[in-house]
Amino acid sequence: MSEEKNPGIDSHLLRRIIKFLVPYKKWVIVASTSVIVAAFLGPLIPKLIQVTIDRDVASGDLVGLRNMIGILFVILLAEGALSFVNTYLTQWIGQQAIYDLRIRLYRHIQSQSLRFFDSTPIGRLITRVTSDVESLSDVLSAGLVTILGDLFKIIFISYFMFTLDWRLALVALSVLPFMMWATFWFKNRVRLAYRDTRQQVARLNSFLQEHISGMKIVQIYGREPEEKNRFEAINDDHRQAQIKTVFYFALFFPLADLVASIALGLVIWVGGLNAIGGTLTLGVLIAFIQYVRQFFEPIRNLSDQFNTLQSAMAGAERIFGLLDSDESIVQVAHPIPLSTVKGRIEFKNVWFSYDQSVDPSNDDANWILKDVSFVVEPGQSLAIVGATGAGKTTIISLLLRFYDVQRGEIWLDGVPIHQTSLVELRSHIGLVLQDVFLFSGSVKENITLRNPEISDQVMKDASLAIGAAGFIERLPGGFDYQVKERGISLSHGQRQLLSFVRTLVYDPTILVLDEATSSVDTETEEVIQHAMETLMAGRTTVAIAHRLSTVQHADQILVMHKGQVRERGSHQQLIAADGLYRKLYELQYRDQELLA
Repeated sequence: MSEEKNPGIDSHLLRRIIKFLVPYKKWVIVASTSVIVAAFLGPLIPKLIQVTIDRDVASGDLVGLRNMIGILFVILLAEGALSFVNTYLTQWIGQQAIYDLRIRLYRHIQSQSLRFFDSTPIGRLITRVTSDVESLSDVLSAGLVTILGDLFKIIFISYFMFTLDWRLALVALSVLPFMMWATFWFKNRVRLAYRDTRQQVARLNSFLQEHISGMKIVQIYGREPEEKNRFEAINDDHRQAQIKTVFYFALFFPLADLVASIALGLVIWVGGLNAIGGTLTLGVLIAFIQYVRQFFEPIRNLSDQFNTLQSAMAGAERIFGLLDSDESIVQVAHPIPLSTVKGRIEFKNVWFSYDQSVDPSNDDANWILKDVSFVVEPGQSLAIVGATGAGKTTIISLLLRFYDVQRGEIWLDGVPIHQTSLVELRSHIGLVLQDVFLFSGSVKENITLRNPEISDQVMKDASLAIGAAGFIERLPGGFDYQVKERGISLSHGQRQLLSFVRTLVYDPTILVLDEATSSVDTETEEVIQHAMETLMAGRTTVAIAHRLSTVQHADQILVMHKGQVRERGSHQQLIAADGLYRKLYELQYRDQELLA
């Protein structure tokens, strides 16, 4: 749908928004009923004032006047009570619906494959879950119920005006076409302005998230002035979008007040002449003055609610656009269970490309992996080596089903992994990455990931086995030590050890190591090497390493080159073959001798 072709309220989007109120429909009915009752009580007051003036005041009936004042007081109390109920109940309903929407968005994001995150800026996702959801808050909280109340208030006011004097009612409503034209003109333009504003907010969030995370690079290369200029440009676009929205507000509301004042002047002029001529009572004229004031108030409110809806439509387009763009890994309806996993891994003629549009039958396409086949028996260790870009990390990403292959199959214990449950598959695989990610929270929470099934004793035993217990106990608070964002309060080696402990407490059958000993000093590498040996004991292991010295004892080594398996065998076999592996080995040791 083109944004420019349909600037009005999108009924399809509105229906999707309303669906989030369905679980609370009983309370919505209660709120709607109380709003309609309140919408009737407001217009009833001028009618009662008209009766009081024309009947009780004109005849000098003090008893009737006193009784009518009592009735008006009760109505005002009822209006106040209904206002409290409406405000609290609609806000409660709205917050429940917003909670449900955020949970659904977060679950949807969690279910996406890595391919989705490769192409979607993190700042944009943050905008969807925060400010875009907030743009729906007013609609789900009170907007729709308030619109219902305003519509009924207009109906009740119109009814009372026409029953009092239909000619004067037509005079009061004669300016309505001008008000409707101004309202439609306003809402058509403000939706486009709101949409532009939401886009600029997303750009701001994406820029800030990316550049705050990469501030070290900006500072070390002295790019602060240039990046500041880029931020100023994006910020200026956001400012201009906001000012454009404010312009429409500043123009519309004075125009609406002008139209309402013209209607009031016409009523006073025509009604005053009729009252002077004796064809209209004073009570009716006073009631009409109040009705004109009341009539244009809900119209202005409706315009304001339309503004809220416009903002909600812009946010809803982006939210439902995210929900509709599903790039999650497709799972079979009836997965094959993996009750007891021994750890046999087999790649059968696997071809893979990050380009989803690639033709699976075209061997000359942009393949990252080309006809890769290998077998790792239970308890064996496989090392994958090769130059950067050879496809090493892609292999483990496919094993974990972060992506699906275009050709070939991957088997675990004789079962194709695409026919298993994702959760069950990954529960049998432990992953240790080069760049360890730690969350804000305690050391314990980062090890157990808040899994209540992992006891403190299991955690402490694993820390002791890995060799991490010593440094953890030295931390202030030990396992309760609060790790800062991304673990920056710990050294790289300490973060790496924590990742080993985390993997061990989950006791996986298969262990995947991605450059686990890179970027650490020799002393730390010895500790980590011991931790690796502890983890690998009795487990099928797939390890990626640039340091060939760390993979010499692997049962099998794959040498990858440009997405293909060029050589395979043990360290001694590959050295004796005098091929690519030996060249890599000799080159690496020559570099080490030069550095020494």
